[in-house]
Amino acid sequence: MAVIVGVHGIGKYNYYLQAGRSAAGAAEAMRLKWDRYLHAALGGESRAYFSEIAYFSHHLRDDDGSVPRRAAAAMEAQTQRVLVDWARNLGWGEHVTGALKSFTGWLLNRLDDRSAAFAKLFAPEVAAYLTDQARRERSRQAVSEVIRKRRPNVVIAHSLGSVVAYEALWANPDLEIDLLVTLGSPLGMRNVVFEHLLPAPINGRGERPRGVRRWVNIADKDDIAAIPPDLARSFTGIDVEELVNLDWIDFHTVEKYLGCPALDPHLRPFLA
Repeated sequence: MAVIVGVHGIGKYNYYLQAGRSAAGAAEAMRLKWDRYLHAALGGESRAYFSEIAYFSHHLRDDDGSVPRRAAAAMEAQTQRVLVDWARNLGWGEHVTGALKSFTGWLLNRLDDRSAAFAKLFAPEVAAYLTDQARRERSRQAVSEVIRKRRPNVVIAHSLGSVVAYEALWANPDLEIDLLVTLGSPLGMRNVVFEHLLPAPINGRGERPRGVRRWVNIADKDDIAAIPPDLARSFTGIDVEELVNLDWIDFHTVEKYLGCPALDPHLRPFLA
C-alpha cells in the first residue's frame, strides 16, 4: 500500500498541549483520528492509512500558547481581510464589505458561532505564518522533514496545511510525490494568502510544485476558508478540481473532507 502523509490545518494547538507539549504526540493523536475518518469513508478492514501527520501548529505560537506579538499586531488586519474578502467573493456590495471592515470586533461577537470561531482561529495562525519569517520557515521545515523521512506517494493537506505544504514542496524540489490533494484550501485567497505565497505568483498565476506529478483540489462550495473554492483560476497544473457540498454548517473540518466521496477515486489506486 502507498505511503500517505497528512498536513493538518488551523486550530490544532490543543493536540500539542494534550500531548504534554510533544509535537510527536500531537502528530500521532491526529494520525489516529485521520485514519478513523478515512476508514469511515472507505470501509473494509480497519487499517493505518496515514504514515504520519506533519505537525507544525506549535511553531505558530509562543511558549504560553498565545499568538506571537508580531503576528498579534497584524491579527486584526488579517481578520478584517478574511471577512472582507469573504464578503466580496460572495458577491456582496462595497457598502457591506466596508461595514465588515469597520465592525470586525462587533461581527466576531455576533456572527453565527461557527463563523466567529473560524475567523478567530483562521486569522491569528495565518497572520503568524505570513508575517513571521522564522516561524514560517520552521513550519515549512517541519512539513518537509516528514515528507523527506516518509517518502510518501500521496500528501493530503487540509486548510492552512495546504499553504505550508505548497511552500515546503517548492522550497525542496528534490521531494517528489505522485499525488497532492488539497482540501478546503485558502491558497487562492486574494489579498490574504495568494499574493504572499513563496514563490510569488507570476503574472497572477501560481504553479504546481515541480516535484508533484498530480494535483487534485477538493473544496466545499460554501467553505469560507476556500475562497475561491476552484484554484484552477489562480494556479496552473491542477489536474482535477472537485467542488462538493459537505454540510451547510460543518463545511471545513478534515473529518468531512476525508469522508467526502469525491476523494475516494483519487486515493483508491494507491490503496490496493
